[in-house]
Amino acid sequence: MLSRTNDPIVAVATAPGRGAVGIVRVSGARLAPLIHALFGRALNERKATYLPFRDAQGEVIDRGLAIHFPAPHSFTGEDVLELQAHGGAVVLQLLVARCLEAALEIDAASGLLRLPHLRIAQPGEFSQRAFLNGKIDLAQAEAIADLIDASTEAAVRSASRSLSGEFSREIHMLRDDLVNLRMLVEATLDFPEEEIDFLQKADASGQLASLQAQVAALRTRARQGALLREGIKVVISGQPNAGKSSLLNALAGAELAIVSAVPGTTRDVVSQTIQIHGVPLHVADTAGLRDSTDEVEKIGVARAWGQIEGADAVLFLHDLTRTDTDAYAAADLEILRGLQVKLSSSTPVVDVWSKLDAVANPQLRPGIMLSAKTGVGVEALRDKLLEVAGWQAVPEGIFLARARHVQALERVSAHLAIAKEHLLARAQLLDLLAEELRLAQNSLNEITGEFGADDLLGVIFSRFCIGK
Repeated sequence: MLSRTNDPIVAVATAPGRGAVGIVRVSGARLAPLIHALFGRALNERKATYLPFRDAQGEVIDRGLAIHFPAPHSFTGEDVLELQAHGGAVVLQLLVARCLEAALEIDAASGLLRLPHLRIAQPGEFSQRAFLNGKIDLAQAEAIADLIDASTEAAVRSASRSLSGEFSREIHMLRDDLVNLRMLVEATLDFPEEEIDFLQKADASGQLASLQAQVAALRTRARQGALLREGIKVVISGQPNAGKSSLLNALAGAELAIVSAVPGTTRDVVSQTIQIHGVPLHVADTAGLRDSTDEVEKIGVARAWGQIEGADAVLFLHDLTRTDTDAYAAADLEILRGLQVKLSSSTPVVDVWSKLDAVANPQLRPGIMLSAKTGVGVEALRDKLLEVAGWQAVPEGIFLARARHVQALERVSAHLAIAKEHLLARAQLLDLLAEELRLAQNSLNEITGEFGADDLLGVIFSRFCIGK
């Protein structure tokens, strides 16, 4: 769990390594003494000041820009000091050390603890403080990390929408409608002797149906956002020399895997992330599935089955030049039985018939027929992969979401479904209806962090990089 003390914190806020510019960030209450200790003067608020950064002996470490953002008008909601220097790792660490040293000098000179103990920030602690101080909600805090980690343009744009609060606004609107319905139900519970049927007059049933429709639409968009963020794992499987490596190269548009007519060339897993319309797909080329006496190949086959077990979708390759032979067909059938054992019923298996260019008059087969060599059918496979991933264009625009957001919305949907049963019951179990609506609201609040366990916050922010 991240610390929640009021200690001021300091860290390098830019990525590790060398660069033209690097930033050291300090956040905490009442940083004016620290600023004076560092520069011998105050800084103009929210204005960049070019000056030397000196060590305790007055020697210049570097020259750069210093900016003071006084509370509450800063990223964290606290006083924030940013030092922009040259981006060498040693330079930035010297500046961090100087800030820590200057804080100790203040305490020693005054004889009082004028500044709480300055310490190195933990991962994600700047963003955590922004959340705790009400500058951003939890969904927006997660969007910061998602924006940094985004691997596609579509993911960047979607994360930016979440960071701007679009996702949170929709959650808040949904919550407000839910609160209104809860008020009606609670009023009916509080005044049962009233002749007026509050729920019927206020169309509680219609309001509940509207809430369910809103949640369903939001779940669809959240699932699309989660897909943009996380992608799916696709495993290419099949017998040796079925064209698996050639297919990986065709999908990736690069020569990633060795292609050879010798069966069993692929001994290990070769993975590559590709993008299809902005959706990341993590594709793994695996060893050909067969019984072997070669110890290395046996390890490769075992790893292939391991990859298959963890797949979101499997491409089962069939070599069109060999499908008519009894031995090949029997081996394919054996692999299919293995897939049925290893995979859940919900994991899609796409039959892909390869080497279309090598067959004169190919018989039409169910699935995708293609040639990795000529590219025929590869685009159709790309479209099929998006289909099995569950991707669909959403006209309103997509915000980046996480698996926990989708799960929370699923819980909301489940609570509302039970609430509808209570509302429509002959006895109208209003106390149970009110409880289900309360639980639905709690699940919504978990998304933005207005309600949630402390350990959940610790897990989320601890996965951020230091300085963010």
